[in-house]
Amino acid sequence: MKKADEFEKWLIKKNIEVIRKDNVSYKNNFFKKKEFAPPDLFCIFVLGGDGTFLTAARWIGNQNIPITGVKFGEVGFLAELSEKNLFSAAENIINENFITQPRMRLQVKVIRNNLEYFSEAVLNDIVINKGTLARLADIKTYIDDQYLTTYRADGLIISTPTGSTAYSLAAGGPIIHPSVQGILMTPICPFTLTNRPLFVPESVSIRIEIEKKSSDIILTIDGQEGIEINIDDDIIIKKWPYPVNMIKIPGQLYYDILKTKLRWSGSRV
Repeated sequence: MKKADEFEKWLIKKNIEVIRKDNVSYKNNFFKKKEFAPPDLFCIFVLGGDGTFLTAARWIGNQNIPITGVKFGEVGFLAELSEKNLFSAAENIINENFITQPRMRLQVKVIRNNLEYFSEAVLNDIVINKGTLARLADIKTYIDDQYLTTYRADGLIISTPTGSTAYSLAAGGPIIHPSVQGILMTPICPFTLTNRPLFVPESVSIRIEIEKKSSDIILTIDGQEGIEINIDDDIIIKKWPYPVNMIKIPGQLYYDILKTKLRWSGSRV
């Protein structure tokens, strides 16, 4: 990317050591040994869209490394900077003229044969849905081991407030400000119209079972390619204790990004 080359040279001229990662991706790679960001990084700039930001956030792991996104063209919900103000904002960040906002993450585990088969951190959402040719999924859901309901639907989205503006929004879920702590559960095309999105406290543990009459169920993490779920698997979702610390530039408001992205009246296009 031309802008990445230009930015890298600009940083090097300021005697700043740069580690550049091109195409950090975990697609089809969930079960391989993961490579994480060096612990001594001052911050991370993500040049690209929201998908690139999500994989970069996973690269951080449980480390307290501030991160900021730089958007190109279409506005992204996770990008704090635009291409035109990259260098001026980077100057402020280098001079430590910024604050960070913690963004809640979730941890999803798949328990198979009483053993932990899969575990991953999630910034946006976990989606449990049926495959292309499958019928409606029957998703039995518990909160703190208390039975809630069995969603009969195309799927179920479990999202953070940050992820409320992603797939959940398209499925009819509400917009949750990222500073509001909680977990959002949004059914996808539920068979029962009274199954509505539900926002629960951040402290709860959500357990999901797939009923035996369901088949061809996929679990997807942050829009990355996911894994197949067996009918005997337990899916456990909780708040992860390590948030993503997103860099905030003074004067940049969440509501401005929201209005522009959703093309509300009064927004800048």
